[in-house]
Amino acid sequence: MAQEPLAFRMRPKTIAEVVGQQHLIGPGKIIERMVKAKMLSSMILYGPPGTGKTSIASAIAGSTKYAFRMLNAATDSKKDLQIVAEEAKMSGTVILLLDEIHRLDKTKQDFLLPHLENGRIILIGATTENPYLSINPAIRSRTQIFEVKPLTNTDMLVAIDRAINDEIRGLGQYRLTIDKQAKEHLVQATNGDLRSALNGLELAVKSTDPNEAGVIEIDLAVVEESVQKKALTADKDGDAHYNVISALQKSIRGSDADAALHYAARLIEAGDLVILARRLRVIAYEDVGLANPAGVERAIVAIETAEKLGFPEARIPLSNAIIELAVSPKSSSAIEAIDAALSDVARGNTGEIPAHLKDAHYAGAEKLGHGVDYLYPHNYPGDWIAQQYLPDRLKGKQYWQPKGNSKLELAYQQQYQQLRQAQRNGLKLK
Repeated sequence: MAQEPLAFRMRPKTIAEVVGQQHLIGPGKIIERMVKAKMLSSMILYGPPGTGKTSIASAIAGSTKYAFRMLNAATDSKKDLQIVAEEAKMSGTVILLLDEIHRLDKTKQDFLLPHLENGRIILIGATTENPYLSINPAIRSRTQIFEVKPLTNTDMLVAIDRAINDEIRGLGQYRLTIDKQAKEHLVQATNGDLRSALNGLELAVKSTDPNEAGVIEIDLAVVEESVQKKALTADKDGDAHYNVISALQKSIRGSDADAALHYAARLIEAGDLVILARRLRVIAYEDVGLANPAGVERAIVAIETAEKLGFPEARIPLSNAIIELAVSPKSSSAIEAIDAALSDVARGNTGEIPAHLKDAHYAGAEKLGHGVDYLYPHNYPGDWIAQQYLPDRLKGKQYWQPKGNSKLELAYQQQYQQLRQAQRNGLKLK
């Protein structure tokens, strides 16, 4: 037990011990109801690393007292699956956590399917990939898919404190103190990855000599060494990190490439590739948008390249993306358009979908008038014909207000205005 990593030792034994994920395991939520009723079904849990996929699977097994086995779809063989299947045949039910399920090959899949059908194996697949894109439909159709969300700072602190105080599985046998800045940096530097945070905490404790009073003192410097990420600043309020991100976006939005590079460098120095890449993606579409779609595409490619390379090489494509986004023409017209549409829907300002747009791919649809009188645009010159698309109560509504901040957006604006005018007049598109 002592040789096992802290993150492994602190793995929850019951649903009640799981940190975060209350949308799944909270009172009255889907997985909590499954466990309570002992009516488990196979499922796929997907989300970022270290957010609790394995913990949820382990907790389900602990709460139901079913046998629990763990395999990896990429590295474990069909023979390993056969062993689990034999155990399930003997014991009745086995919960199988299959990590990296998106890498499950056809041979293993074909072996698993009948065992999922008869319920002897309750499969809990874990993946960081989008299962709707990466997992075979045959497996998907036999499982429920649940998204495991990133842990909040509060969730992380709860888990860290629990590990510090637990005398049996955690670090409670040590006399230690950890200051507020060190704990906050442990949370921020690991970016919601609880496994990394707990492993960093354990390294900090076990590699630090006690003081004369026999107390292990963990400060910011020790945590920085243990997780190999420096704090952005010693801001006692813990909001400097978010100030840098905010300053980065506002500098790019204001077309100041030099300031943007400065704030990006702070994030790079802190090792925050995940946060930096995520923010740059948001900036690309929120602040540049339709003014320069080609520039957005180039920036996204550069960001993806940086993620594949990792630091230190990632700094090069990141610099390309940052400069491109900063000097590019800007337009927020797309985000303003979708926000306006969302506002209408949120306020209930919707209306009935026109009958000719409704689904007609079923028997009896024609009797209801669904799909009748729909004009297929590709059958007409210019692949366009005037017809109503918005509900009656929203007829003529304009959500997109193009700004014409670049030659391309100006061209979009002109095309959009021509289409709206033709629609109003019922004319053919010139």
